[in-house]
Amino acid sequence: MIKLFVVALGYIFLCFSYPLKIQYTASLQNQDTLIYPGEHHFKNMRQLTFGGDNAEAYFSFDGKYIIYQHNDVAHGIMCDQIWMGKIPESPDEPFVPKLVSTGTGRTTCSYFYPDGKHILYASTHLASAECPPVPDRKKLKRYIWPVYESYDIFEADTNGHIIKQLTNTNGYDAEATISPKGDKIIFTSVRNGDLDLYTMDMDGKNVKQITNTLGYDGGAWFSPDGKKIVWRASRPKTKEEIDDYKNLLSQNLVAPTSMEVFVANADGSDAHQITFLDKANWAPNFTPDGKHIIFCSNHEYERGFPFNMYITDINGNGLEKISRDKGFDAFPMFSPDGKKIIFSSNRNNGGGNGINIFIADWVEM
Repeated sequence: MIKLFVVALGYIFLCFSYPLKIQYTASLQNQDTLIYPGEHHFKNMRQLTFGGDNAEAYFSFDGKYIIYQHNDVAHGIMCDQIWMGKIPESPDEPFVPKLVSTGTGRTTCSYFYPDGKHILYASTHLASAECPPVPDRKKLKRYIWPVYESYDIFEADTNGHIIKQLTNTNGYDAEATISPKGDKIIFTSVRNGDLDLYTMDMDGKNVKQITNTLGYDGGAWFSPDGKKIVWRASRPKTKEEIDDYKNLLSQNLVAPTSMEVFVANADGSDAHQITFLDKANWAPNFTPDGKHIIFCSNHEYERGFPFNMYITDINGNGLEKISRDKGFDAFPMFSPDGKKIIFSSNRNNGGGNGINIFIADWVEM
């Protein structure tokens, strides 16, 4: 959750007034032309969004809806906001998302509650109706993620009404997902001075820190049975790396260019690294059987791009390349029944930098 790895993916926006619904009129016919050679696990792929940047699309617990973040500077949607929509059931049914965040501040990392009537997301809107400033990457001469101290986590209903503020600490609180058991929320916070994982009850109470190693820990997910977690982490080791990490964090920044995938029990015990690929390995998630991990990586490419999706078993063995776009494929999630996969990609964007959401049938090999 935090944001993408390349300047071309910059979806960092301000939010003012704009339509509460968008109807995508482009055809939703099955488009196997969207599938590249070698993408044997995909069938009947459909593009759900057309225009702007659309990412972190996640299924509702019943598999009928998705929630995601969207911006479109060309149409006045200047800052990531949270949208949800019903997944089309037929080729001629349009995808019609609606705005479910406040329309102010910057938002990220949305997720459905098990009841399908409530959602979770992080937002900066209490600090300002405008977006917090974007890091000057030309001045910094590197790709950097902001970890805005004004982010807090909120519960809202699916009509966009905030029900409760779940976090209220100084510093970054974001990247929240919910256990399939419906009893715990896992999220990233800087409340102890480092970016660590925490769990809390569904009402925001009983907060527990579950990682404590120096480095960024984020983007955590529970396994389908709720017994394990997977996440991305940086682990600075040399004095130079540690100093750089601490210096950036003091400015509410983090460098996401060196991360690996970790797995642990849901309480944080038995934490261990399962990828040793170097570069950026992130956006991990469990497959429906709970025995494999799907994630995004640029490890094959010397220049750090493209990003593709890969699957490995829960021990990091049997690495398989899943997607083959020459730009960006990431944020994968399987439907609860394991029959479909949803992800964000640069494919079919006319050669531009736009990121759209794609859904496909999943083919076991």
